[in-house]
Amino acid sequence: MKLLFTYLFIISTSIIYAQSSIKGTVKTSDGLPAEFVNIGLKGTSKSVEVGSDGGYEIKNVKPGSYILITSFVGLESIELPVSVTSETVTTVPDIVLKQSALQLKEVMIIEYESNNEKSVVIGKVPIKPMDLPQSVASINDLVLEQQQISNMTEAVKNFNGVYIMGTSGGYQEELAGRGFAYGSNNTFKNGIRFNNTAMPEMSALESVEIMKGSAAILFGNVAAGGVINLVTKKPHFENGGKVSLNAKSYDYYEPTIDVYGSLNKNKTVAFRVNSVFEKSRSFRDVVKSERIYINPSLLFKLGKKTELLIEGDYLNDDRTADFGIGAIDYTLIDIPRNRFIGVEWSYYKTAQQSTTATLTHYFNKNWQIRGVSSFQKFNSDLFANQRPNGNSQFIKANGMWIRGIQRTKVDEEYSIAQLDVTGKFKTAFLQHTLLLGADVDKYNTSTIAFNPISQYDTVNVFDLSKYKQRKDIPDLTRRALTSAPVSRAGIYIQDLISLTDKIKLLAGVRFSYLDIVSKVYTYSNETTITTLNYDHAFSPRFGLVYQPIATIACFASYANSFTTNTGIDVNGEALPPSIIDQYEIGIKKDILKGFLSANVTIYQIKNSNLAQTSLAEGNTNSNIKELAGEVTSKGLEVDISSKEWKGLSLIAGYSYNNTRYTKSNTYIVGSQLRYNPNNTANASLYYKLNNLRIKCLSGFNTGLGVVYIGERMAGRSTRLTVANDTYKLISLPSYTIVEASLGYVVNNISVRIKMSNIFDVLNYNVHDDNSVNPISPRQFTLTLTHKF
Repeated sequence: MKLLFTYLFIISTSIIYAQSSIKGTVKTSDGLPAEFVNIGLKGTSKSVEVGSDGGYEIKNVKPGSYILITSFVGLESIELPVSVTSETVTTVPDIVLKQSALQLKEVMIIEYESNNEKSVVIGKVPIKPMDLPQSVASINDLVLEQQQISNMTEAVKNFNGVYIMGTSGGYQEELAGRGFAYGSNNTFKNGIRFNNTAMPEMSALESVEIMKGSAAILFGNVAAGGVINLVTKKPHFENGGKVSLNAKSYDYYEPTIDVYGSLNKNKTVAFRVNSVFEKSRSFRDVVKSERIYINPSLLFKLGKKTELLIEGDYLNDDRTADFGIGAIDYTLIDIPRNRFIGVEWSYYKTAQQSTTATLTHYFNKNWQIRGVSSFQKFNSDLFANQRPNGNSQFIKANGMWIRGIQRTKVDEEYSIAQLDVTGKFKTAFLQHTLLLGADVDKYNTSTIAFNPISQYDTVNVFDLSKYKQRKDIPDLTRRALTSAPVSRAGIYIQDLISLTDKIKLLAGVRFSYLDIVSKVYTYSNETTITTLNYDHAFSPRFGLVYQPIATIACFASYANSFTTNTGIDVNGEALPPSIIDQYEIGIKKDILKGFLSANVTIYQIKNSNLAQTSLAEGNTNSNIKELAGEVTSKGLEVDISSKEWKGLSLIAGYSYNNTRYTKSNTYIVGSQLRYNPNNTANASLYYKLNNLRIKCLSGFNTGLGVVYIGERMAGRSTRLTVANDTYKLISLPSYTIVEASLGYVVNNISVRIKMSNIFDVLNYNVHDDNSVNPISPRQFTLTLTHKF
């Protein structure tokens, strides 16, 4: 890897040469940068996008006279004559658009931008993916509407290398990427962590963003595979909105309303309200759900350079807890996909509320400061049968299963304060894009575990009529209360340095401090056990980007992240965090004048001090551990995306991942980690008919999507040779899902119908061997929308 860095640097510095260029700045009527506006030379193929600072530079321009032209969807073009002389930089006067920055953002929403053009919000600083030594991807609300996406399982089909690990209990979508799980630490909404054990509402989203690989410099102890960010829709100063109705197979109904506009004549206060109600049954017998979601927001323009955004978020979700069909001796059971084997009254109820305030002040076109504060509450109540095979009551070969009952209640409060300063400046010949920030957050989590009932009743999974099922809801007594406050703080600095027009260096580091306390109170003997753990870690990041021409970027990077560990070492001391190293190289290319963006990434992630049970002196206490294991993830990712061209747009990709134990005193070295498919592939094609001679046909649109998920393992990881070892893996076969849609738009009304899983493929999302949930069969989705 060091040789690769050296090689790239030598090649980069040897190709620098003088060139003619045109530079300038585009502003809005309120003096702010006109980001995302396209500017080029009329009659030529040369064009660039205005940067976040309002600046632009058109390179490699031959001497002569030209017409400089600005373009943006929904805006009138501005033309300006300009003359270029040999080997000089021609600076043109500032171009001022009639629109304000906020109006420009409103217009921008209707344009689809390729992955290499649009910076992601989760990055905290507006760096274009072409300048970033890391793989990122996003889909906007147009894609969400076109594909009629209603959950994260459907959304991540657009991101290769990101997949669903399991749907534990039917109430949680467990995401993963590059071999590592995306827990609540890795899941964000508007840049703020949220508890992902409740399914997020997709209809209120403006975009879904993925930053693959290490993001520890920005967020501290996040898993190595990447982070996902859900961006909700923001207020507009122009009045508008939409009402829609989604209807699916199995009595699924979801009416939604989205209204926005200005609250005063001066247009200094804007609002937006998204509201959703959902009620549905399922292809699974007995299973049903009901949820309410409200997302109000206000935007205050406090001055020409200051904005305050206040966002609320409320979700109440009540659904049947469904742990699927079970397994017999680590083998999937051949019973109908719709058969529900749990207790009929089981439920999982969640409630989430949050308030977030974001204050942004622009000092000038190059510098801004942004402060964010947020407070969230999360409550859940799981009352259901115990998981099949999860309570030592295994399903027997003849199908008999003794059902037990479990209950767990969680109350969680989360607060965060974050401050970021971003700026662009020069030192000598170096151009800097700086991020300087700090954050402090805290979790207060209380979990009540109830004494379970190990033998509630008996069923036979092959014939549910064989035994009479109980329907009464028992009273369970409290067993333990676990309080787990976690306090975190971090400071970070990152700088993207343009060494030349072709070579850019990204460097930064974060220092994180964690204070973790666990108090377990046992009700039966009224005793409390307290454990303390204080962790700290540095998370550096280095990356080099070489751009031989404006449409190609080659990059190489190193970063590390860390994960905290539970348990103690042989001396009774708390375990330090595990440090995870990641190397990444890749190439990003814009093709056909930016119509297509193609990216290829190769990575290696290694946790070389994985915590495992210590075997010293014959120890069998799983709480006593040592940092002796190693997990290595290697992979390749290919991303392809397009802008819309004559009504046609494309998203496609392929990923290969291999995540294995490469050192272990517990598991067989070389054995594959669970849930991670070696191969995934996706393709989504959308086409809308435009400018046809037969006018009534111009409103038609159609889409086709294909997703391939390769073989993966579930069950329980194979251990080293142990007498009577019952741990086994479950091999899950690969599968391909095909879906198609057809829509029609007339005036402000649209109708769209989608058929998903056209060939009715059967497969499973499996957590261990005790939540074996079938994927959805063939279904139809109908969406009616009226925009106003």
